[in-house]
Amino acid sequence: MEVEQLDILDVTVIEPRFKHPTIFDKFDSLPGGEAFIIRNDHDPKPLYYQLLAERGQTFNWDYLENGPQIWLVKIAKRPDAGNTETIGEIVAKDYRKAQVFKSLGIDFCCGGKKTIVEVCGKKGLDPAEVERQLAEIKGEGATSETDFQNWDLGFLSDYIINTHHRYVRDNTAFILELAQKVARVHGDHHPELLKVAALFEKIGNELTLHMTKEEKVVFPFIKELAQLVNSGSMLPSASFGKISVPIQVMDAEHEQVGGDFETIRSLTSNYELPPDACSSYTILFKKLEEYENDLHRHVHLESNILFPKAIQLEKELA
Repeated sequence: MEVEQLDILDVTVIEPRFKHPTIFDKFDSLPGGEAFIIRNDHDPKPLYYQLLAERGQTFNWDYLENGPQIWLVKIAKRPDAGNTETIGEIVAKDYRKAQVFKSLGIDFCCGGKKTIVEVCGKKGLDPAEVERQLAEIKGEGATSETDFQNWDLGFLSDYIINTHHRYVRDNTAFILELAQKVARVHGDHHPELLKVAALFEKIGNELTLHMTKEEKVVFPFIKELAQLVNSGSMLPSASFGKISVPIQVMDAEHEQVGGDFETIRSLTSNYELPPDACSSYTILFKKLEEYENDLHRHVHLESNILFPKAIQLEKELA
């Protein structure tokens, strides 16, 4: 399909309150396999997350031009046939399969809303080989202690706060202090450590704000939704409208933090220690990897399980 033959929807000339509804109407009118282009004056990433929340894995999103003045994005409706199960959904059903994705360098949490075919196309991997490795994982799946799919959403929210939010708060300051110390001592010979320290400081600041928004806005509303299942009360109103609205923001922030950690992993060659690494250097890399692993479990529980279930529950209650 040639780009020149596609309809271009110039979003810059549409009144702000009508922009997303117009784009949704355009997408909904597309036959399967067809596409159109939107033209915007800023990155339309929030639209991407809204499409995911409202239409699921029914579209492909490709940047044709990525700023700084103009953004062109091709949005294609997928044909009805084909497997649209996302990597996040696969891992949500059986967390053991996360190890396969991790060994192949595939992000199953922050970037878990993509399909195997999509990711393999970008990474140059063979989808059939990925499927083969996944199929080798057999036997019992989650135990009752880790069967997060069947947990009450309020209980799962509290678990995330008490386990993963607490881990972030307990470890961020220590790792940042260690990263800055190692950068001061070894930065002359390993300048990448200066970037690592700066990136981790950014991650810590963003996660702190992110968790506050979840604990004060998103999780309380999700817990209220969970309570309504048993009480039969009316669906509560919220200043943000649908729960999918703040969830779009949370997912975007997950992706940003995940991307920053990918950069840290690249800068450190997968946390490979150089010959001149001291004990602090060694501890830093171990703690960074531990922090990243906890972040993967943390984001997986939110983006792949808690948030999709909350969106579905709100629809059912409505």
